[in-house]
Amino acid sequence: MKNIIVLGAGMVGSTIAIDLSNKHKITLTDFNQEALSKAEQKCNDLTIQLLDVTDKNTLKETIKKFDLVVCAVPGFLGFETLKSIIEAEMNVIDISFFSENSLELDALAKEKNITAIVDCGVAPGMDNVILGYYNEKMKLTDFECLVGGLPKVKKWPFCYKAPFSPIDVIEEYTRPARYIENGKMITREALTDCEFVEFDNVGTLESFNSDGLRSIMFTMPHIKNMKEKTLRYPGHVEYVRVLKESGFFNTKEIEVNGTKISPLDFTSKVLFNEWKLGETEEEITIMRITVKGENTDGKIEEITYTLHDEYCSETKTSSMARTTGYTASAAANLFLEGEFTEKGVFPPELVGKHEYCFHYFLNYLKERNIHYKKHSKLV
Repeated sequence: MKNIIVLGAGMVGSTIAIDLSNKHKITLTDFNQEALSKAEQKCNDLTIQLLDVTDKNTLKETIKKFDLVVCAVPGFLGFETLKSIIEAEMNVIDISFFSENSLELDALAKEKNITAIVDCGVAPGMDNVILGYYNEKMKLTDFECLVGGLPKVKKWPFCYKAPFSPIDVIEEYTRPARYIENGKMITREALTDCEFVEFDNVGTLESFNSDGLRSIMFTMPHIKNMKEKTLRYPGHVEYVRVLKESGFFNTKEIEVNGTKISPLDFTSKVLFNEWKLGETEEEITIMRITVKGENTDGKIEEITYTLHDEYCSETKTSSMARTTGYTASAAANLFLEGEFTEKGVFPPELVGKHEYCFHYFLNYLKERNIHYKKHSKLV
């Protein structure tokens, strides 16, 4: 049994903490007492502690007495928090979706002789693990990931609910989307190149460009075509683009009746209730990961992994929290069991490339009733 500190008691952070508490002693921290109390009510085995990760000195002093740090803070806090953890010479599993390049901290991590496994969720996360594994087995030319979290019940107008903060969702809609086409990086606005895609048990979904490739643009530069797209119910994109084009996502403050406020803050506040996923509201996570290239027989093969996961009524845990959180807790256990000991910053593709690690992730998730189904064909 190890001592682990989890930073962030949101839906995903608390799910990670509860899962890890089956084998380890867990301290769950947040600056929000209500979030901590809610997690404690779900699991008596947790120790809870108020902590503000922006107080870097206190953060570093707090984490030093633990065997491992799991970072599940919001994206806008992620990079600086990860940097502080590494500076404190602590090994870390990180799932915060920040815009900065985590590989910029690789030299620091090596200097401090620590292991940082980053982007360790569902996507980025398991799609990277699968890509890393097949990159070792094949000469890949193509990679595509289609992924989305959706409510089971569609409510007009957005037909969407977020298992995390609306401001993090809006980040997906405003951050320029990068993808690789014919070996060149292309940058386009998010919410572009919309396509309708069919999925079993769900029907037609709408895919659009989002900035989800992240580390693989740098770790897998030999793959000529790579793209990640987000999935929503048809019609969602049009309504969001109306808000975006009308300035509702702008960060520059405007004055309203003598009060200054940014349109983004206003929009996030309004959408919080509209998009807030209820505690027991049923939702699903849909993902399709496709890799294509030359196999060991010299033939062109296309391999697809599909995921259809739903809200767990037994544990009262959202699908997005399960598929994201359990990937992170798998990485934590993998590290603590001594199965991955390399030093530096490692996105999941550099972990999943090892056969044992790849199967460890899949088996860990399967034990929690999260199933990635494989299909392959020669093309």
